[in-house]
Amino acid sequence: MTEPTGPTGPTGPAERPAQAPAPRPSLALPRLLEAVLGVGSDLELRATLQRIVDNAAGLTDARYAALGVLAPGDHGLAEFCTTGLPDAERARIEHPPDGRRGLLGVLVREPAPLRLTDLTADPRSCGMPSGHPRMHSFLGVPVRVEDEVYGNLYLTEKRGGPFTAEDEQVARLLATQAGIAIGNARLYETARRRERWIEGAAAVTTALLTGEAAADALMTVAERARVLAGAAAGVILQPTDEGGMEIVTASAPDGRGGLVGTTIAPGSSVLEQLLGGEPVFVEDSATDPRMTTPVRHRFGPSMLLPLQTAGRLIGTLALPRRRGDPPYTPAEKLLATQFASQAALALVLADAQQRRERLAVFEDRDRIARDLHDLVVQRLFATGMMLESTLRRAAAEEQDAGVHATLGRAVDELRSTVQEVRTAIFALQQPPADAPTSFRGRVLRETAGAAPVLGAQPSVHFTGPVDTRVTDTVAGHLLTALRGALTTMSRRPGTTRVAVTVDATATLPDGRPGVRLTVSDNGTPDGDARAKDTMTWVSPL
Repeated sequence: MTEPTGPTGPTGPAERPAQAPAPRPSLALPRLLEAVLGVGSDLELRATLQRIVDNAAGLTDARYAALGVLAPGDHGLAEFCTTGLPDAERARIEHPPDGRRGLLGVLVREPAPLRLTDLTADPRSCGMPSGHPRMHSFLGVPVRVEDEVYGNLYLTEKRGGPFTAEDEQVARLLATQAGIAIGNARLYETARRRERWIEGAAAVTTALLTGEAAADALMTVAERARVLAGAAAGVILQPTDEGGMEIVTASAPDGRGGLVGTTIAPGSSVLEQLLGGEPVFVEDSATDPRMTTPVRHRFGPSMLLPLQTAGRLIGTLALPRRRGDPPYTPAEKLLATQFASQAALALVLADAQQRRERLAVFEDRDRIARDLHDLVVQRLFATGMMLESTLRRAAAEEQDAGVHATLGRAVDELRSTVQEVRTAIFALQQPPADAPTSFRGRVLRETAGAAPVLGAQPSVHFTGPVDTRVTDTVAGHLLTALRGALTTMSRRPGTTRVAVTVDATATLPDGRPGVRLTVSDNGTPDGDARAKDTMTWVSPL
């Protein structure tokens, strides 16, 4: 097709038909009915457009036919569907027409049938683009969908002479039926798109409620939204302490380089809208002055949707398309906004569910700790007292030394077991996901972290009120000494047992109160597991 330019009034051989009915076409009625019925036989929009073009060319005996779909607003043609052009000829055309100039522009501005005997003789016509085949006869009619001009049907190069009034009537009849078919196809496409977004929102909700971690949950939202919107990237931004927003998660098939960590500075008009819970729609991120991020030049049309529910702003879902991609339609904007609201609700529900599960774990751990304290420790303590009483009686009666030694070892083992059970009770009472704040908890964390290197979990005993007597400064020095001792023992072969003791009731040689750290293992340089090595560290309190 050509992109002619010139005056808007018809001149030369151009014909603007009168409003009177055109002559009855001589076309065989069955063929016309078959074509009209065939136009609406497919609900896929792209297939419907192609069927319209093919039938129009066949009914009017035109060599070339095309249907130009108008872009939203005053932006010419958004799509150009053709027939009659082989792939080789289509590849030689420099660029497809945009519908802003020439005869195609006339039809866009003045949607009325236009029939020309020779378009090259019309002053509104301009030269054809490089590689375009030569065309002379021309017939154009608008295609309306529910009183709205959807596009224009163009026919050129009628075989055997110029287009006739009968051809124009056939084209107008076909354009009318095409408008109905396109309307049905658009409704079907809208329903399909809505169904996909609903299914996507349901899938996101299901995925989030299965217990995903917070970072995985955000990635699930970003990736699903990107696919549904046909975007180049799906990005999640969250508010920063400084009052801006930062990209924390990004899904991008072409790579996330430079996306994660990018921020929107405080004071941006876009940021003010997002923090206020209002979506932001941008036609071209690269040129819009409201967009201030350093990655804006990579993208074109964009949607920035607040993830908000019940007045709580979780973050922002951004869906930018590549430069040159079509802008988002009103239907896509509405569906994406609804998806963002549903995703925000799912994130809140998932977070609440995870909190309930963590609370259930804490409650179960508390129950186990109480059971250990009330049942196990008390029974062990009672058994130890019985053994101590037996030991004293055996000593008073001067019984066998072997029995005396055995009872002594049993008492020591029970004392050690009670200490370890108390340590386990304390560990159960600590939130596993939080860093310990007490001195006792920090010691337990250090020993637990060394277990994989040592090959065994160190046993830890505390004596005295360590959390209240050991100051932060002394605690820091003690933990440093503990790390060094555990590192040294991890290099010793044959180590199968490590014992750590922290005694806050120790007395220094000068009589001052102090704390003593003792770390012992059963490994030696020559691997003799019967030997025992001990490291002792003391400090005043």
